[in-house]
Amino acid sequence: MTHEEKKTAKIVEELTMFFFALEAAYIDTRIERSKNCATIRVEADFNPAYADKLSHLNQYLNGKKNDGMGDLYWELAGSGDPGETSQLLLIGMMIDRAEIIIKENRVTLTLFRTY
Repeated sequence: MTHEEKKTAKIVEELTMFFFALEAAYIDTRIERSKNCATIRVEADFNPAYADKLSHLNQYLNGKKNDGMGDLYWELAGSGDPGETSQLLLIGMMIDRAEIIIKENRVTLTLFRTY
């Protein structure tokens, strides 16, 4: 397994833990990869009491990509408390962009990353 595949797996792990922290009962993850990129899609529900945790999701995931930081700290993804801002910011540094759709009690994330 390459470092890029491990990074993709860490992103999925962190997002899974994030949604568990929001009391998700349904989490569906799909990864599509090609030679130079990966697309990660996560669809999950959440307890409406935690809706405020989603309010800054776009800011965290669509921040500026930082390959250097991502290369240094990618192994820390999934190691903190679920839903920590620092973990989401780290994911944001590891991806190129994110599409986020929030409806009532369901979230769909599509993350794009090139290698």
